[in-house]
Amino acid sequence: MSDNSFGHLFRVTTWGESHGPAIGCVVDGCPPRVPLSEADIQPWLDLRRPGQSKFTTQRQEPDSVEILSGVFEGQTTGTPISLLIRNVDQRSRDYGDIAQRYRPGHADVAYDLKYGIRDYRGGGRSSARETAMRVAAGAVARQVLGAGVRIRGALVQVGTHRIDRARWDWDTVGDNPFFCPDPEMVPVWEEYLGAVRKAGSSVGAVVEIVADGVPPGLGAPIYGKLDSDLAMALMSINAVKGVEIGDGFAAAALSGEENADPMRMEDGRLVFGANHAGGVLGGISTGQPLVARFAVKPTSSILTPVPSVTRGGENVEVSTRGRHDPCVGIRAVPVGEAMMACVLADHLLRHRGQTGHDPRPV
Repeated sequence: MSDNSFGHLFRVTTWGESHGPAIGCVVDGCPPRVPLSEADIQPWLDLRRPGQSKFTTQRQEPDSVEILSGVFEGQTTGTPISLLIRNVDQRSRDYGDIAQRYRPGHADVAYDLKYGIRDYRGGGRSSARETAMRVAAGAVARQVLGAGVRIRGALVQVGTHRIDRARWDWDTVGDNPFFCPDPEMVPVWEEYLGAVRKAGSSVGAVVEIVADGVPPGLGAPIYGKLDSDLAMALMSINAVKGVEIGDGFAAAALSGEENADPMRMEDGRLVFGANHAGGVLGGISTGQPLVARFAVKPTSSILTPVPSVTRGGENVEVSTRGRHDPCVGIRAVPVGEAMMACVLADHLLRHRGQTGHDPRPV
């Protein structure tokens, strides 16, 4: 299987399966002398860790990260950084019933058609378990970016229930199990997802990621655009079916006057009057907040029987049992943050390599 790596100068390769002994990643291209320890990575993994509320899978994984290489005396050495997380709570027996049956909505049939073999235990490489290593790599990327770049994510829609942006409060995001920035929407989602979970069903969600402090100049025209790389990175997250930057699809309903981001000089500094572009123009960052959203489909593992087929070509109905998220979009928030961090770290290093200077303020 190819294509397990992403990034150019800051390059991440993940490996491992959902029900294997461990998962891991190799971060190559990280500059030397960047402060890094397990303590810099673990808090981000804890945000994604399963089993923290009744609204996520009850698989109990501590997700304790180990640094195997690339760090000496608390600093990166410039050599590949190898990170490891051991799996401790696999229940492969939960998947015995679907060993010969394809789960509708999952990658089972696509993997089998391509490779002629698949790991049915939790989906193998197609499992969301793989995203833990993206979060670990994203923690390394945050260290490369430095404290001046702040990346935050929030859940802005669950099923048909959207937040009220007039009530957006970043301080609320860490105080509820949904990464919800609208305090009045939290009880609504609790009741809604509680009913979904009891019914053995699932719903989708929309996640918004915002990066503040992004220096201008990151990205390149045509095939190295910052927003195209970000869209690819977010689209690669399991269950993501749509990505937009800035106003995204809503821009199609705006006039040119409404969509333009007016500019003025104030005290010798360029100031924008709006951010419909989401912080990117012509594929290059403008210095405004970088804003991206992605849509996550409903978890395909549901108790309701759905028509499917077996590997032998027989018609069957499949009801997927096991421990699954009624809304996988909840745990996708820290994953989206991590992918944003990796893309920005990669483009920062690419910018330095091409122009010879660091665009971040001293």
